[in-house]
Amino acid sequence: MSDELEVLEEWAGALLAKLEPGERRKLLGQVARDLRRNQQRRIAAQKAPDGTVYAPRKRARGGLRGKRGRIRSQMFVKMRGARFMRTDTCSKSIAVGFIGRTGRIARAHHYGEDKSGTGPVRYPQRRLLGLASEEKLTILDALLDAIKN
Repeated sequence: MSDELEVLEEWAGALLAKLEPGERRKLLGQVARDLRRNQQRRIAAQKAPDGTVYAPRKRARGGLRGKRGRIRSQMFVKMRGARFMRTDTCSKSIAVGFIGRTGRIARAHHYGEDKSGTGPVRYPQRRLLGLASEEKLTILDALLDAIKN
């Protein structure tokens, strides 16, 4: 995966170098928003970037009802919103990720482990962020459209 990203970075970097800084920043902002939307849709569908389905949730002792009496059937509902899943853009790079306490929770689910006061805690891995093939095509299409204009 990292080899593919390096090839994409080299190819896109050459194309982005031809753009003016303002155009580049605008293009990267649009790509970041598109990536975040794709990530949000994929997380809502409970799928990893490679297309595999997330490991099912454990059954809670009290059933699927939370403290407030509503049924919780999906994971990461609040987390995938724009409030917690942020984009960061500058003239040279973009980043899509989670912030603060939500970032720690996302990291624990993404990698399948967390640290507690008594030691490491294991979880089923649920890859939250990553580039699927459709997202790579979205980036390439946006770059090619920007170069055409």
